[in-house]
Amino acid sequence: MDPLEIAAVVFGIVSVWLSTREHIASWPTAIVNVSLYFLVFRDAKLYADMGLQVIYLVLSVYGWYEWKFGGTGRTELPVSRTSRRTALTLLPLGLLGAVVLGTILDRSTDAALPWVDSAAAVTSLCAQWMMTRKLLENWLVWIAVDVVYVAMFLFKGLYLTAGLYAVFLVLAVSGFIEWRQSWRSRAASSTAHAPA
Repeated sequence: MDPLEIAAVVFGIVSVWLSTREHIASWPTAIVNVSLYFLVFRDAKLYADMGLQVIYLVLSVYGWYEWKFGGTGRTELPVSRTSRRTALTLLPLGLLGAVVLGTILDRSTDAALPWVDSAAAVTSLCAQWMMTRKLLENWLVWIAVDVVYVAMFLFKGLYLTAGLYAVFLVLAVSGFIEWRQSWRSRAASSTAHAPA
């Protein structure tokens, strides 16, 4: 087993587990995780996922800031629901991004699975942006993406990483349940404190 992949797996599990708990330390651990996975994916010739790690790095810094100061009056950002407008913006952007990236990788590189890799990478990017904004539905997108990633990594022989994404799948389900409870508690509290 590759020690780099092992370290990436450990930091990935810790980071996602912290995210399910809405813990701010999920972001610095994510920065370490994506830095390690950049190298793992480079060696596996999964270039879309390699490039995605750079964007994750930027989003991790952004998410760290937003979770700390993105709420009303520069307070902690609460869990919220994805608006219809946001969903209708992300869907076509995600499709367009997957087609453009898939075309580039298919025609210009020796990428192993250019179309699957590109679709999963772009969808992951959408989910990660949703997480930086603490949108509850990010977990549903992650559940779908994790299923694809488990299959892709098994096919590529990255068994430890496939196992990691199986753990991510379980954590995504847990994250959805935890964040939904957080959102419901906040909504109930807001309703209780609303003027009559």
